Amino acid sequence: MKNTSKTFFSCKQCNYETLQWLGRCPSCGSWNSFIRQERTGNRTLYPKNEKENHAQPINGFRFNEEDHRFQSGIKEFDRVLGGGVVSGSLILIGGEPGIGKSTLVLQVANQLAKNIGKSLYITAEESIRQIHLRAQRLSVNAEQLFLLSETDLDQIIVQILHLKPKIAVIDSIQIINDSSIPSTPGSVNQVKNCTSRLMEIAKKNNIAMIIIGHVTKGGAIAGPKILEHMVDTVLYLEGERFHSFRLLRGIKNRFGPTNELGIFQMENKGLKEVIDPSAILLSSRTLPIPGTVTTVTFEGSRPLAVEIEALVSSSFLNNPRRITTGVDYNRVSLIIAVLENRLGLQFQYKDIYVNAAGGIKITEPAVDLGIALAIISSSKGFAIDMNTVVFGELGLTGELRAVGMIEQRLKEAQKIGYTKSIIPLENARQTSSLFDNLEIKGVYNVQELIDIMKKK
Repeated sequence: MKNTSKTFFSCKQCNYETLQWLGRCPSCGSWNSFIRQERTGNRTLYPKNEKENHAQPINGFRFNEEDHRFQSGIKEFDRVLGGGVVSGSLILIGGEPGIGKSTLVLQVANQLAKNIGKSLYITAEESIRQIHLRAQRLSVNAEQLFLLSETDLDQIIVQILHLKPKIAVIDSIQIINDSSIPSTPGSVNQVKNCTSRLMEIAKKNNIAMIIIGHVTKGGAIAGPKILEHMVDTVLYLEGERFHSFRLLRGIKNRFGPTNELGIFQMENKGLKEVIDPSAILLSSRTLPIPGTVTTVTFEGSRPLAVEIEALVSSSFLNNPRRITTGVDYNRVSLIIAVLENRLGLQFQYKDIYVNAAGGIKITEPAVDLGIALAIISSSKGFAIDMNTVVFGELGLTGELRAVGMIEQRLKEAQKIGYTKSIIPLENARQTSSLFDNLEIKGVYNVQELIDIMKKK
């Protein structure tokens, strides 16, 4: 067979291709991002179907009963995927080393093997003995769960086509090696081509695949950015190494909503799903403490009650510290500036620490009021009533803006046991008649907060 290999250069950031090396990518503007690659055309992996492929009207498609979602039985995992694993889909899971990616995926494969049939777990990093020891610790013992330790992509494909599982797990894509590609495992070309061939197997044979990917120091999945565009779903497993909570966050999902969040707790026998996270994330304190406020945030379609903690203390530094954990640093700086300008508070000689308890990372502006009240509470020495929940977006002029999904937030607070709420005035007008056992206090601007706290 005639060798039709051709050398070209590909951008690591956007996958732009050119025949000559360029210092700067004309597509994304990245510098020194082109790497040399070879396109090999002397191998035909899967022969083309002799039947012609014609376009069909959208109403003319017919699918059998096998084209549906597989329920894993792990509700938090199914929630993030939008209701379960879609047959023939390609799912990419990333996360820091040791966060629990392999543990979670092994538990999912075990549950799917019990519920839907054959599941294949392919490990390229560990031996069968190591996986078996972990399986014993996690009580993974499904009869239809098969294990394979292999790094060669061709052998992996042969085993997948021979076994024909309902779902296959690849742990991890950066270790898989395609012998037809003249580069080391984990390189951009290897990762892209291995994922492309696995995607072809998944789509043609209607096999769902879960691929585990390593992450870089910056937290992004290692390899070309096109990897996230190729797959159907991208999930990130997050969490602090010294906290027991693990957050499974959906970044991309072609078959369901994005930004959904599943919460797990790491235990000796693996990851256990958290059914009522709000009750666990809140502390068990019995007395009100200055600097502590409860707010309700949204992660995907789920409301979460989270405690915001603030500490304001005298500083002996020329540049006082501003340290945040779990909340946006720039947002906290903006809130501090508004409090100084509108309330006359003096923070230029104060260290300010703000923390979202439980290891939760909050990005939505609805927690602005909680952060502001926590800072004021710590600075003035006032304690917020423990039965009070607050939320609202803070504007630059000091006004409180209405937030979305107000009824769900108040229902979540009421379910946990809160009896009072401080919310934007516009939201209070919309919901004051909907909750009989919840006192709702509407606030127009930040100047009213001091008076409210003094009354408490």
